[in-house]
Amino acid sequence: MLQRISLLTILITLVSCDKNSKPEYELIQSSEWLLGKWEQTNVDGILSENWTKVNDSTYNGSSLFLKGKDTIHKETMVLQETAETLTYKTTIYGQNNDEPILFLAKESEENQMVFENLNNDYPQKIKYSQPNASLLLTEMSGIQLGNTTTEKYSLKKVK
Repeated sequence: MLQRISLLTILITLVSCDKNSKPEYELIQSSEWLLGKWEQTNVDGILSENWTKVNDSTYNGSSLFLKGKDTIHKETMVLQETAETLTYKTTIYGQNNDEPILFLAKESEENQMVFENLNNDYPQKIKYSQPNASLLLTEMSGIQLGNTTTEKYSLKKVK
């Protein structure tokens, strides 16, 4: 009888330790390659993105485009995993009454994320990819003024 109780206890312990369970915040953890400071410099100015980890489920980002001493573009972003969904929230200052716009992850694979919001005026799709450790590619696309538009940026890792 004691052997059966011991065997039953062992079986219950093994079943309760589900080795197939997914780690918590797996989606955002697979996006750690985004963290850091990224820049692109050209004749028009300096475009930079800076991503930091807030906690296990949230990354904060900021983007600036500087032309000389003038800030031409300022944006804050939040990448967050909630209820097994990865969201990208952006606030572009001077647009949308400075209210955030939410994009949902549509695709996610190694070193690439695609977010979509078909109800947004522009862009409707945002894509991040990292072909190597020192390069971040961003792409915004959608319909703007009746035309299909795509903007691409190549940023190099600074920090």
